[in-house]
Amino acid sequence: MRKTLAIALMLTATLGLAACGKKAEDKAQATNQPAEQAQQKMSEAQDKVNEAAKENADAAKDQADSNKAATEATAPAEKPKY
Repeated sequence: MRKTLAIALMLTATLGLAACGKKAEDKAQATNQPAEQAQQKMSEAQDKVNEAAKENADAAKDQADSNKAATEATAPAEKPKY
């Protein structure tokens, strides 16, 4: 009788602990999900920053080319040497 009662208590305790374990895992996964989403958003933001920097570099190059062309257009032409 004592062995049966002990086995029943051990079985009940084991099932109880197993049920608690799943809730803890669910909470841990739920905690990781926002962190993963935040990391993904940060990656997307970094991509946008990189794209904007590239566009600024291209605009600066275009401006420099435009300034060079304007300078050459307003500079007096050299006189041909005879």
